Amino acid sequence: MLTISPSDYNAIRAHGEETYPHECCGVLLGHAEDGVNRVVAIERAGNTRTDRAHDRYNIAPEELIRIQRQARERDLDIVGFYHSHPDHPAQWSQTDFAEAHWIGCSYVITSIPKGTATVTNSFLLTGTTEEDKKFIDQQVQIETSK
Repeated sequence: MLTISPSDYNAIRAHGEETYPHECCGVLLGHAEDGVNRVVAIERAGNTRTDRAHDRYNIAPEELIRIQRQARERDLDIVGFYHSHPDHPAQWSQTDFAEAHWIGCSYVITSIPKGTATVTNSFLLTGTTEEDKKFIDQQVQIETSK
């Protein structure tokens, strides 16, 4: 399960609308405990893909390191990533799967047809190695209180 506040959930969806027709991307920060990835904060990231920003995303390594260091200063961990799918379903693609490497993290995808966020889904990357990794559907629970 992925738990997230209404404000962070809405911020992810708004980010996708703002960057349409390109994919947005960002990092989910929080704590993984008892099978739940609990999001405490989100960090927007720049999509460095210039060749196919409409259907691909990349977070620059130096930006990811900066986000991770800042999270550690706040006693937070990276518990997942998010991105948008402009004019495509909120379902992971083969490219999303090939480029997912953080086992145990949530991968949140929001569909943005014609510039408006509709469906937001989460997928948990499970396994122990690149060879046996897989995505499983993950329930998203919007928490109204902490």
